[in-house]
Amino acid sequence: MRNYLIIGLFIAGLSISCTNTTKGYRNDNVGQALGTTYSIITITPVEMDLHKDIDSVFAVINKSLSTYIPESDISRINTGDSSVVVDKMFREVFKLSKEIYAETKGYFDPTVGTLVNAWGFGPEHQIELDSLKVDSLLKYVGFDKVMLTTKNRVHKTNANIYLDFNAIAKGYSIDRLAAMLKAKGIENYLIEVGGEVIAKGRNTIKDKSWIVGIDDPEMQTQRASKILIHLNNRALASSGNYRKFRIDKATGKKYVHTVNPKTGFTQNSNTLAVTILANNCATADAYATAFMAMDLDEAFKLINTNKNLEAYIVYLDENGQTQEFLTKGFKELVVE
Repeated sequence: MRNYLIIGLFIAGLSISCTNTTKGYRNDNVGQALGTTYSIITITPVEMDLHKDIDSVFAVINKSLSTYIPESDISRINTGDSSVVVDKMFREVFKLSKEIYAETKGYFDPTVGTLVNAWGFGPEHQIELDSLKVDSLLKYVGFDKVMLTTKNRVHKTNANIYLDFNAIAKGYSIDRLAAMLKAKGIENYLIEVGGEVIAKGRNTIKDKSWIVGIDDPEMQTQRASKILIHLNNRALASSGNYRKFRIDKATGKKYVHTVNPKTGFTQNSNTLAVTILANNCATADAYATAFMAMDLDEAFKLINTNKNLEAYIVYLDENGQTQEFLTKGFKELVVE
């Protein structure tokens, strides 16, 4: 989607490999899902092939939450099918989205999908927009206009409201993969899907903590890590506008993929990239998106009051100079 995290441990392409040492087996599962790539390292006492289990998790996520699959529950809801009874995963994502929508005062909003599509960054057709058209679409934005009934059906105050959980569903899919590994008794693993990550335990083969690298958002043509951090029993998600944008051929104007749900316009700001650490990846995913839509002052205020999150923000100051903001907890994880 929008992430800028590099995991230097992984190999590109679809593969399954296993390395045997006296300290256990390293199993590598690498492939494609959710429109991106995934890499999963597990360390187990015996060799394990997890490919089918991984595919099963992605399949049920897609069936429930993918706006790119016409037959999914969310797609049917978006096209007006009020008979859909949503599953537990949908309900969990919906509930967490409500909480983060309230906490961010609407900057995280799954109903902004109408505008994301209109600006050309979603599965639906892009349209030509001006201030009048944006205003007309804003009446379909507002997660407070959507609720779950006691019969687990989605009720929208306007049938044209378009739900899009893509800014939280990828993180949630990582949480579901982690739950699957936990159910199998696997205690040491690193899961990455499209730049979102969750790490548990340690790399026991090397007797080290898991280490991940975060991209430098100012490297436009190449990828290089700006910092390295230790990641232990935490989830990480990143957001940035420096790679996902489009240039209008007629005007040459740059449009970034982050849409501000308050204004309806794409959010060009001094924030270059945000990385969030949280106890689960769905939460980290959603807050990373919200912080990119906020002004910097609002982002700093929220991150300083929410003690469950750690943040790394790369931004431009009033002189156009690159600056970095790290919370105390994030600083403690940086590899020196």
